[in-house]
Amino acid sequence: MALERPAAGEPEGTLVLLHGRGADEHDLHPLLDALDPERRLHGVTPRAPHALPPGGAHWYRLGGIPTPDPATFWPSFEVLAELLDAQRPPLILGGFSQGTAMTWALSLGRGPAKRPQAVIALSGFMPNVDGLDLDVSDLDGWPATIAHGALDNVIPVHWSRAARDLMVAAGADVAYHESPLLGHSIDPQIIPALRGFVAQAVEPAA
Repeated sequence: MALERPAAGEPEGTLVLLHGRGADEHDLHPLLDALDPERRLHGVTPRAPHALPPGGAHWYRLGGIPTPDPATFWPSFEVLAELLDAQRPPLILGGFSQGTAMTWALSLGRGPAKRPQAVIALSGFMPNVDGLDLDVSDLDGWPATIAHGALDNVIPVHWSRAARDLMVAAGADVAYHESPLLGHSIDPQIIPALRGFVAQAVEPAA
C-alpha cells in the first residue's frame, strides 16, 4: 500500500519517502510537498508490510542497532525493490529511522545499476543483515544528504556520523546536518536544505 502525490505536469522523476517504525504511509506524505513544492516529481510514500507491537507499520522487527531481524527485513526489502523498479527515473529515495535503514539497504545493496539518483537519510543507520552486502564502489560524486539530532535518545547520532564518514571516504557528495535536537524526530530547520538538495538532484533530468 502506498500514497501517491502526482506531479504538477509531466514528472521529471520520482521522490519516494519511507516512514519510520510504528508510523504509516501518511507520516511523511506532507514532506513530499515540503521537499518538492513545485511538484516536479511524482511522490510516493509506501506503507511498511509488517503490523507489529506496539502498533503501526514496521519495515522489520527490532533486532538491535544496526542488526534488523532478517526474517522480517527481507520481505520488506523485496517489496520495496519491486516498487522502486516500477518508478519513473531519476529516483530520489529517502527515509526516516527504520526507513533510513531500508533506504541505505536498497541504495547500496542492489548494485550501481539499481542505485537511486540521490539519497536522503534521516536519523537512521546503515543496516547489517545476513546476506546484505552494501556496495560503496562507484560512488564518486553520488549525492547523499544525512541528518540527525545530536541528542537523539532512540538511534544515537554516531550511527549517522559513521554513515557520513563511510560515504565521504567512498567519494560520495555528502551534505551532513546535525542539530541539537532532543528526541527522535526530523528537525524542521533542515527542511530548506533538504528542499535545495532535492531540487539540485533533479537538475540533470531537467
